[in-house]
Amino acid sequence: MTLIRKPSELTTPTTIKILVYGQPGIGKTTLGLSTVSPLLLDFDGGVHRVNPMHQTDTVQISSWEDCLNVLKEDLNDYRTLVIDTAGKMLDYMSLYLIQRNGKLGKSNGALTLQGYGERKAEFIAFLKTVSLMGKHLVFIAHEKEDKDGDQKIVRPEIGGSSAGDLIRELDLVGYMEAIGKKKTISFDPCEKYYAKNTCQLPALMDIPVLTDSRNDFLTGIITQYNASIEHRKEVANDYMAIMEVIHGAAEGITDAKTCNEFANHVNKLQHVWDSKLQAALIARDKAKELGLTLNKSKKYEQVKNLSDV
Repeated sequence: MTLIRKPSELTTPTTIKILVYGQPGIGKTTLGLSTVSPLLLDFDGGVHRVNPMHQTDTVQISSWEDCLNVLKEDLNDYRTLVIDTAGKMLDYMSLYLIQRNGKLGKSNGALTLQGYGERKAEFIAFLKTVSLMGKHLVFIAHEKEDKDGDQKIVRPEIGGSSAGDLIRELDLVGYMEAIGKKKTISFDPCEKYYAKNTCQLPALMDIPVLTDSRNDFLTGIITQYNASIEHRKEVANDYMAIMEVIHGAAEGITDAKTCNEFANHVNKLQHVWDSKLQAALIARDKAKELGLTLNKSKKYEQVKNLSDV
């Protein structure tokens, strides 16, 4: 059995991994809890700062072992695990790894190069475990300012120099900020801040002011993400279908007349992605094989031999 899969046959994830970051006190945790049926894993000890109206079931984490033990419990009532904060989670993870193997840490408590590699592997294993459980993941992080020359860049405060490796495992990264009295979030990367947008979300989204117990902003984001995934699968199916039509029509090319008929036929099709370009390349290769050339009218004709003149 072949392991090769066509685009329309690829297995797509049913869960999503999101990171939301921004300045302290802007409401990141409350936003994180706006996801689907959340369970808050409070690594940072900050759940008391959330408006009681928007608090949810919570595990107050004091070690990485606490988190691992939570994953062994019955979590059927929850569809999302909210990690607050990602940076603190990684701190607990680092301590856990060093306690298990002292060679992974330095005398000042920081990880060695090998330790960072082990932490990345532990993080990925955590993501895989939660995904296999069918849960979404929302990470909360503080922001930090870096410099690229004179340009200031805002990034999530997670994992030190290994942050990029960890962020690559996520589906969406959103930067939350206050513009006047309005709070916004963007998943579009720019020169000012890091972000990640894999489902064509709007460049800048307003976060609604919460006046009651309804808190479902990220639930809507997850719905949009899943709709985007399904749309991509549908488009991939359309692409494969039209390419089958093109290849089938190309089998009938035997001379200049049928090559021109092929070109006329494919020009009338409803193309998807690069299907029109692929059809043109097929026609070009067939024409070369048959000794055809394009004339000034963009029609294929037989190349004339000197002996025919």
